[in-house]
Amino acid sequence: MTVTDLACARGPAQVLAGVTFSLAPGTALILRGPNGSGKTTLLRTLAGLTPPIAGRIEMAEDAVAYAGHADGIKAQLTVAENLTFWARVFGTGDIGPALAGFDLAALAERRAGDMSAGQRRRLSLARLLVTGRPVWCLDEPTVSLDTANVSRFAAAVTAHLAAGGSAIIATHIDLGLSAAQSLDITPFTAKRLPDTDPFGADFEGAAP
Repeated sequence: MTVTDLACARGPAQVLAGVTFSLAPGTALILRGPNGSGKTTLLRTLAGLTPPIAGRIEMAEDAVAYAGHADGIKAQLTVAENLTFWARVFGTGDIGPALAGFDLAALAERRAGDMSAGQRRRLSLARLLVTGRPVWCLDEPTVSLDTANVSRFAAAVTAHLAAGGSAIIATHIDLGLSAAQSLDITPFTAKRLPDTDPFGADFEGAAP
């Protein structure tokens, strides 16, 4: 993936400008920056969920699997049914590696609506393993995970990288990924323009 002079918006407001980086297969990019700096907006833009204002994103078509704050899980379905559904959506097959990778085999027949927040997060992340997509865009993926499952997630990412995949991850914790570099997006924060509301006090002819 190569990103050049990318400008991103959240709703009507431009958030980022001039974002430029490249990501080679087998490597990860850790996004850094304070809350509200635009990490989620950047990830959603890279995943094709929000159109960019300007710039270029060069990568293969349908390359990205996105995992955000919403888990995308059907509460009325079991763990196995949820993973099978997503495997069919992405045209892949066996859900066994996803169950094993996130220690979900014993919960395969449990309804997702009856799971704890941490279990649901594991199920959400396990979906990555049935997408077959090479680029993972992950927004705070370790939320609700205990220490053991953070390690399990890091192992899944490491295996993905070893297989030639790549990952872009917004996180505040150290995942111990040896094939990772960091990108602080703070310098790309767009300068806010002054309010130009035509019905405001600066509008010609408006009452003082």
